[in-house]
Order: sequence, then structure tokens, then C-alpha cells
Amino acid sequence: MVKKLGVYICSGCGIGDSLDTEKLAKVATRESKIPLCKVHPFLCGAEGAGIIRKDLADGAVNTVVIAACSPRVKTDVFVTGQEACPTLLERVNIREHVAWSHTAKDEDTGMLAADYLRMGIAKARKCEPLEPVSETISKKLLVVGGGITGVTAALAAAEAGYEAVLVEKQPQLGGFVATLKKRFPAAAPYAEPTADGFPEQVQAATYHSKIQVFTSARILKTAGQPGMFDVTIETPAATTEVRVGAIVMATGWKPYDASKLPHLGYGVSPDVITNVDFERMASAGNIARPSDGKPAASVLFVQCAGSRDKDHLPYCSSVCCLATLKHATYIREQNPEALVYIVYKDMRTPGLHERFYRAAQDHPLNFLTKGEVTSVGSAPDGKLAVTVGQTLIGESIELRVDLVVLATGMVPVSADGILNLTYRQGPDLPVLKHGFPDSHFVCFPYETRRTGIYAAGAVRAPMDSVRAGEDGLGAAMKAIQSVELAARGQAVHPRAGDTSFPSFFMQRCTQCKRCTEECPFGALDEDEKGTPKPNPYRCRRCGICLGACPERIVSFKNYSVDMVASMIKAIEVPEEDEEKPRVLVFMCENDAYPALDVAGFQRLRYDPGVRVIPLRCLGSLNIVWIADALSRGIDGVMLIGCKFGDDYQCHFIRGSELADRRMENVKETLQRLQLESERLELTQLAINEYGKLPELINGFMERIRKMGPNPYKGL
Repeated sequence: MVKKLGVYICSGCGIGDSLDTEKLAKVATRESKIPLCKVHPFLCGAEGAGIIRKDLADGAVNTVVIAACSPRVKTDVFVTGQEACPTLLERVNIREHVAWSHTAKDEDTGMLAADYLRMGIAKARKCEPLEPVSETISKKLLVVGGGITGVTAALAAAEAGYEAVLVEKQPQLGGFVATLKKRFPAAAPYAEPTADGFPEQVQAATYHSKIQVFTSARILKTAGQPGMFDVTIETPAATTEVRVGAIVMATGWKPYDASKLPHLGYGVSPDVITNVDFERMASAGNIARPSDGKPAASVLFVQCAGSRDKDHLPYCSSVCCLATLKHATYIREQNPEALVYIVYKDMRTPGLHERFYRAAQDHPLNFLTKGEVTSVGSAPDGKLAVTVGQTLIGESIELRVDLVVLATGMVPVSADGILNLTYRQGPDLPVLKHGFPDSHFVCFPYETRRTGIYAAGAVRAPMDSVRAGEDGLGAAMKAIQSVELAARGQAVHPRAGDTSFPSFFMQRCTQCKRCTEECPFGALDEDEKGTPKPNPYRCRRCGICLGACPERIVSFKNYSVDMVASMIKAIEVPEEDEEKPRVLVFMCENDAYPALDVAGFQRLRYDPGVRVIPLRCLGSLNIVWIADALSRGIDGVMLIGCKFGDDYQCHFIRGSELADRRMENVKETLQRLQLESERLELTQLAINEYGKLPELINGFMERIRKMGPNPYKGL
């Protein structure tokens, strides 16, 4: 493709009031030798877009650089593939990052805009047209788990016109919900448990023409990638292989192991049972003491039995309090005169279920108290003696009861040994420390770290059956979105719609395995020598492999080591005597860059000596870019990415952590070159901390000024 590059500069939204746009146009025409450059006061309007459209139609341009607002806005107008823009499009942010955040008509502001335009032109010259990957994509969905989440997901997919394969390890569908006597209140006045139509859903899924059901089944192997998963399913009757496009994991939960709670009497006395045992007992029709079969006239419920406890389950399982309130109604049905004691740390009944809690409180024979059960033992009269400490009255109390029920928490039935993935990084879904599949719980709660595989229901997070059903709907919709985008060769998230794929120049590969080890999503397998074997449809286009590779063999047609290096070389570095330091800032496009946009919206001012290059992820940073910047005389380099740790999440799992790890090696190199390691700084930033950016940037610039110019300046 012969590049015909055109530059379009917007002077609206205050840009023309802050910058000399005609002078900026000369940077494109005279300096960068771009034959076509136009300035328009309203480039995103019908007339402005029409100018671009006409130039494209006339063949005057086939590659467009738009210098205007942030690339994160006006995407309905300036977007690849739309009629207003060609395949090759580069947007230069001179509104939020220049006009709105720096002094109008100032020399430094003009220099900043000119550099950004040079950088955009340099990148556009290196970009190549994207080539769609054409594969035969299956749009059939696999749903693993036949409980309420899985049944709902399969039905939702089928009703939307997609085939579904439903795999359940038990002999019948239904899961835990099918064993319940009743469910939590679902209709006004929300004061009584209710039975619902879940058996009808099970029947509908069993006989639906678009749902293939496998019971008493297990998955022997899952190979391939989104759109092309080949799944081997074993049943007592046969072994079957199916090809599916996406997978919904709905494997549910299991109760916490109460044998780890001997201080609460479990395993010591048969009359200490779990809430799951109690539900089964009530469903069978008789609430009695297991020790002698006599009806239980007094029952004590221990809330958070092993939950919210650093030695057991540190989290709340969200449904235990409601389950206990429901169980109290079971006791009332059998014996209206029975005594019910509920000992809790906190009662958690969200939403309208507060009315259910109030109804239980109002019953005169229900005794609810805040406290901590410290021991459960045998009393001389054959009852259980329960000691409760940390009560509201400040004293310990002892209660004598027939039966103790431990409200144990929910433990996810994780992917361990379920999918049996043929991935280089292991056969299971990566999980968090408590066993829940790892995902971006804020932005992408259903997505796991294996593209095209979605977690839903209690395997994803503790939840009740109503929410689990809703979760099944959500995961089914995400799975459908996945197969539809895969059919078009597009990424699902977080770079939704991205049609780029990484390419590998294998002739230079040294089989170091860094790309296969560092890819958070298992997109790369490897052969016996360690040569990477790409699975493009697993890729989320983060570029971490690009940053990891010391030989720089990985690139995208619109994002590569060479492109960013060209952008760095396009920056004009003032001479030492001009006393205008330059700092290069690499920013994560997911949090840091939009935070800087917000700072621009707020008209927050910061030093104009910085030049920002957005990265797909800070983990895609290749250390050669830092060397290039410093060797050209750039005085300092900042890296601003997502916070890492348990309290925040990187869109690409661990991009900032990988960058931080690489920085230690870079700082050692700087010291060998007699450059201060303080010329390099990595900062973690949440997207809502935009107000900190001016202080961070100005503080670093001040530090650079005190250190003095880069000694390599001018060499």
C-alpha cells in the first residue's frame, strides 16, 4: 500500500484560542512534507467529517491523522472502519492534553502541540493496514454445570437462537437449588420463603431443541481457542467431542468443611450440623436430633461459622443470614412453640430482604443476639451447652439447646480438574487466593483470564439463587458477544473491536520463553524447544509479549517497538542552553491516560515539558524505548500505570507489576551509564486520582531540573 497521508487539524473547542493552528499546519506540510493538511473549526461535525470523507472518496488520502480531541471521545465519528475514516487512522490529542491544560498562546504550549503532531505523523507512517483473520468459527456455547446458573445460561442462549451444550456431573440437572425445600422471599411483602418454578426451567432445558444435555458427565479435554474450542466429554455411555465457540463456567459451590471447626462441636456431637444438612433434613420432612431422632424443640444457629475469619474463610458468603432466617420458618412450621436462637456477628439481608429479617425479629420465640460462640459442649441433661461471648450486655451467656446449626460459608467449585485445558500455562482457570476465578471484578466480572471462558454464579462470587440466575443470563450474553466478535476477528475486551493480532518474526526467536510465561491469558503455547505457538483468538491485544521479548520479534501492524521508537525520535529535544527539559511519560491507556483526559476536562495545569505516549498496557513497555529516549537527550522518563495489589486491578492482570519488575534492570543499566536512576520513575495511579497528576508531573519535572540536563543531550 502506497501511503497517501492527510492531516486534519481541528480549531474548535478552544483549540484555536490556545494554539496557532496555521503554524501547526506548517509542521505537517513544510517540516513533515505532508502534501495535504486542512484546518477546520468543527472537524467532528457533518461538514468536517464530510471533508475527510470526500478526500477519501477522491483517493487523495488513505491514511488520516486527526489532531483534535482525545481518541477516547467522538469515537462514533472518528473510528476505524466508519465511512468518515479509513482503515489507517491516528488521532492526536491537542485538546485535553494541550489546549485545555496549558497556557494559551505560550511558546511551550505550541512546542507541545507540534511535538504531539510530529509523533502522530511518525506513527501513522509506520502503521500498516490490518488483515482480518479468517477462520471457521463455531457459535455453539458450552455450559458447564447444570444448576440454576447453568440451566438459565443454556436457556438464554437457546432462546437467543444459539445452540448450547449443557454438561452436568450429577445424574440429573438442578444442582443445589433443586434440593431446596423453599427459596428466599421473591415477591411482596417479602416476609415468607417461597417455592418457584425452577423445576419447569429444568424441564425446558432438558427438552429444548437447541440444548444438548450430558448428565453423569465430565470433560476430559478442552483444546483450541475462542470460536474453535474442541471439547471431549465423557459419559457412562460414550465419549463425545464437540466444537464450541465460548464456554460458561457455572460449576457452583460447596459448603466450607465444618470438620475444621471442632471448637463449635462439629464432629464431636452428632447434634451439631451444618446449614446444608439442616436444609436436607427439612426437605425430608422432619427436623430432629440426629443423636436420638427426637424432634428439636430448641435450635441455635451459629452465623459466620468459619466465615469472616482469617483462619478459615475471610469473606462473607452473602446468603448465610437469609438461609438461617428461612430455616427458622421451617422450625415454626413443624413446631410453633419451638425456641430459635440466632447468634450473629452482623445480620446481612440486603435490599427488600430486610423485611424478611424484620418478620423474624418480630416473632416472640425467636431470640437474635450479636455475639461470638466460643464453645459447644454436652450438658448433663443430654442437651448441648453453647457459650456465647462478646455479647451486647458485655457478659458471656450459656444456652441449652437440642440442636446446633452452623451457618458455614460458600466455597467455589473452581476449575480444578474440570475443563482440563490444553494450555501451556496449565489445565485450570487461574484463580484468586480464595479459589474464585481471577477476573477484573469492576469492569469485566464474568471474564476469566482465559479468553472466551466466562464464570457465572457462585463459582464467580458468593450469591443467592436469584442473583445466580441473573448471572447465568449475563454470562450467556458475554459468551454470545465473544463468538460474534470472534467471527469478525475482533477482540472482546478490554480493547473491544480491535482487529489487530500479534505477529512473530520467528527467525530471531531465542526460545527464552518470556513471552509464553508472561502472557496473562495463555495466548501462547510452545513446542518442545520453547518456540512460541500463537493462538490468536485467545489474545487480548495487551502487547505484554511485545514488552517481554528481548529480541523484539513481536509486533502488531498498528503497535510495535519500531512505531513507538519513531514517535520518540520525532520529539524535538531543545539544546542544553535553552533550559527546557523534556520528560517522556509512558501511560497506560486504560487508567492513567483517561485520568489525564479528566485532568484536561477540569482545566488542571501541569508542566508543558512532558510528552505523553499511551501504551496498551504498561506491561507492553519494551525497555529499548527508555534507552532510545535517554540516548536522544530526553531528561527523564515517567511510567504511570494501574495500581497493583489486592485493592485494585489492572485490565491486563499484572501489567504494572511486570513493568515494575523490569525497571530494576533498567535502573542498574542507568547506573552503569553514569546516569542517575532517579531519572526514571514508575507511578501507580487509579483512574479516579486524576487530581494527583499535576502534582506528580510537576514534582518529577522539578526533580529533573535540580539534577540538571541529561549528559547525553546533543550527542
